[in-house]
Amino acid sequence: MTKKRNHLYEGMYIFNTGLTDDARQKLLDKVTNSIADKGGEVVKIFDQGRKKLAYPINKKREGHYFVLYFSVPTENMDKLWREYRLNEDILRFMTLHVEQAPDKIEFQPLPE
Repeated sequence: MTKKRNHLYEGMYIFNTGLTDDARQKLLDKVTNSIADKGGEVVKIFDQGRKKLAYPINKKREGHYFVLYFSVPTENMDKLWREYRLNEDILRFMTLHVEQAPDKIEFQPLPE
């Protein structure tokens, strides 16, 4: 019997800004419920708000950013990524393995 390993991950998600507040919350709930359905647990959620994109994605110039810290069995990451790719309201996502979740996060403003 193999031992299931849960790692802590940091996920950054860029949602379509064309969504209403209610639709954006439903999409965030869908992402967090998907993590829970795969045997994971969401540790922290940081709403970074609406920001300008570095380059247009699907003709969109802005995105709504969320940073999630969650643990999930490693073998289920591919299933999560597949779901994210199929959702057209998630413009981009990136997942990294981290050691611990910070208490707060702050982004440096970009030089103009």
